[in-house]
Amino acid sequence: MITALISASLLTLAQAAVEAPGPPVPRTVAEDRLIACLEKARKDPTTAIVEAGQWSEQTSGPDRTYPQHCLGMAYTSLLRWEAAEQAFVAAREVLGEGDPYRRAQLAAMAGNSALAQERAAAALTHLNLAASDAEASGDAGLRAVVEIDRARAQVLLGQMAEAEATLTSARTFDPQSPYAWLLSATLARRQNKLADAQSYIETAARLSPGYPEIGLEAGVIAILGGREDAARASWQSVVDLAPNSEEAITARGYLAQLSEPTEAQPTAEPSAETPSE
Repeated sequence: MITALISASLLTLAQAAVEAPGPPVPRTVAEDRLIACLEKARKDPTTAIVEAGQWSEQTSGPDRTYPQHCLGMAYTSLLRWEAAEQAFVAAREVLGEGDPYRRAQLAAMAGNSALAQERAAAALTHLNLAASDAEASGDAGLRAVVEIDRARAQVLLGQMAEAEATLTSARTFDPQSPYAWLLSATLARRQNKLADAQSYIETAARLSPGYPEIGLEAGVIAILGGREDAARASWQSVVDLAPNSEEAITARGYLAQLSEPTEAQPTAEPSAETPSE
């Protein structure tokens, strides 16, 4: 599940990287080529690696950021996370200081690639760079995305207080992000702050009512608060809305535990690494 979530996060960042904020401007030839390359990276990553490698060899200066970006996404499609991380770092380094928005996105991509390798310290290093670049860009939405990823790395490192503060920043930068509220709920629940967790998960559900991870987490919070009927309803909603998802498999397991005569509470938990936007 975590690999899929990280891949989705990287795809979101990749799409945003070719749709920078501000007034629409005509795309350059290199940007058009990147869009085509990213599509190939998704559908035929092996060919994309060859073509992006050739493109990189034929390019110099800041424009090398585009083939390196494509290489990173092609490696991501193949789950070659270390190679993806290196490509995203290279894409950021050649870009220079003049485009903090893209630099932030590329650093965040490198951070997500490190997270996929469970290298949380390296991920946090990349994501701290991304946070600095995002601040320089002045884009609040991007800052929220980066803060969410930073919090995920901090949780893996056991830095719970820091993660809590980081998520507060994420919610401030983008109050409409369901992922910020979901991860806040998960962290609060793990800290046994059930009232906060309930408040956060209710906000997440209002923002994205059909998202299965939210229903799964809502059920865990409910069962820990002694509200079995609410937990059952939350988990059943996950099964009904996304019956073939991994979340539905977990929800069915929880529901089965509720039906046991021993009245055992669910023992498994959703991962602390909830998705980035």
